[in-house]
Amino acid sequence: MEIRVGIRSFLLIVIGAAVALAGAVQAQPYPSRPIEFNVHTAPGGGTDLFARTVTEILIREKAFPQAIVVANRPGGSGVIAFNHIKSKRGDPHVVLTMATGSFLTATVRKELDLGLEHFTPLASFAIDPQVIAVAADSKFKNVKELLEAGRKEPNTITASITSATGTARLLLYVIERETGAKFKYVSFKSGSEATTAVAGGHTQFTPENLSEMLGMVEGKKLRVLAVTGDKRLVAVPDAPTMKEMGYKVVVGTGRGFVMPAGMPKEALAAMEAALKRVYDSAAWKDFAKRNNFEDNYQGSAEWGKSLARQQAEMVEFMAHISAPQKP
Repeated sequence: MEIRVGIRSFLLIVIGAAVALAGAVQAQPYPSRPIEFNVHTAPGGGTDLFARTVTEILIREKAFPQAIVVANRPGGSGVIAFNHIKSKRGDPHVVLTMATGSFLTATVRKELDLGLEHFTPLASFAIDPQVIAVAADSKFKNVKELLEAGRKEPNTITASITSATGTARLLLYVIERETGAKFKYVSFKSGSEATTAVAGGHTQFTPENLSEMLGMVEGKKLRVLAVTGDKRLVAVPDAPTMKEMGYKVVVGTGRGFVMPAGMPKEALAAMEAALKRVYDSAAWKDFAKRNNFEDNYQGSAEWGKSLARQQAEMVEFMAHISAPQKP
């Protein structure tokens, strides 16, 4: 009997110590170590620029007492970065800077097991408009000439894109579906590499984000033939929308953030609040204006619903490019 009481007392002591330790861990202030903003492309592209702008504002605003760093994890059309975030379940010190095209197409590929259930929506900031651009000395003077050439001579014109499953590839699919044109494409690690290839004459056009090529457009190395958003852009006022040209083509890249699944509520709320401060800042408004972003702020709950709707729309596209899908 005495032995049983001794064992019971010992167990109570151990359990009490464990509870106290768990309480101490939970009581640690957030963040307790540096926060890592991950980017699925190489440095220099639109997603990388977006991540670095947001993190610079977070640092300037002293949003957190810990360091904030950007980690580039290119490869696999974003899969390397997405898997990294998935593997960090419950870790509130890891954030994915997300371009909706690559991310959502990965979530419907059955063999990748990267469904939305593995991520916590954090916030959406904007739509980064796509454009169709050629080299400044290109023989194509307008988008109709380019599309007509792609229709009459299918698969003889090559486009530069950043991902075989990203937004630019989705735009190519929509254009081909609507016009009957057919194009080849080459994937690059970043938007800056893709646009440089066009300027250098290695490919004939790019359907990437204006933010990734604005410097080359202003430097007269690239020429924008058309915009794929709802309205013309201030930076390229002479470029018509595809809708103006008679094509039912409206495609853009969503810019936002997600975290791993299993987030502590307090950490999620703190990060969401910090990003809202960034979005409300004059520095962000200036950046968004300079890059012709379309405003699209959504908090965690609303962003989650939006991602689910957009994911459903990706199924047709993924079937077209023969990628396995979730049932």
